[in-house]
Amino acid sequence: MFRKVKSLEQSFRDMRGLGGQVSVAYKDLCLFSDVQLSAGFKMPKFDLYDVHGVPIAHLREFCSKIRGAGGKDELLMAYFSQSLSGSALESYTRQDHRRWYTWDDLAQAFTCHFQYNLEVILDQLSLTKLKKMHSESFREYGFRWREQAARVDPPMKESEMVDYFLQALEPTYFSHLVLAVGKSFNEVVKMGGMVEEGLKSNKIMSYSVIKANHSGYSGQRGRNNWEKEKRGCGDN
Repeated sequence: MFRKVKSLEQSFRDMRGLGGQVSVAYKDLCLFSDVQLSAGFKMPKFDLYDVHGVPIAHLREFCSKIRGAGGKDELLMAYFSQSLSGSALESYTRQDHRRWYTWDDLAQAFTCHFQYNLEVILDQLSLTKLKKMHSESFREYGFRWREQAARVDPPMKESEMVDYFLQALEPTYFSHLVLAVGKSFNEVVKMGGMVEEGLKSNKIMSYSVIKANHSGYSGQRGRNNWEKEKRGCGDN
């Protein structure tokens, strides 16, 4: 009897969910919980989609990497979330997956949801405002920047990409990479990675630190001069 009561209480909690808003039951947290992987299937390492980039390109990349699923809709649908991160993953988990009967249903919904990435037309000026995030490495930033630059119409030459990329950099990177004009984009990104390592190891001082030190030195020098003038006046 006690077990039955506890079971009913648990069922009631599952239906109510956390705070009465979302269920925390396994069957609700695990999308497509009845799907089983084929024997010997190895999960590939996906490039994660975090709302940046063209959705159809991500779908193509996902399908190419999960060939081991044999094109089975249920496996493609069950493990698509493994290729998402950040806001894209959060948005995916909020969807009602019961309305997706086939992979095509899911893929169409995903493409439509992030359609704005296709509709926003970038220009060179907007690229100069695409800044490096604190959470990403310089290499990741370079690839993300170039991905967006590839969407500019008409297409830019590589030399133009390098020029606008340098304009988008913060002062520390710009000061060390400005001499990279004329090099390929990949070479510039490689050099930027070296600057990044130099900053981490304190072999390179950031622009903000240099500026702060210069301001402190100037202020101290001004105070010293003022003290000298004050002492000089006292002598008179």
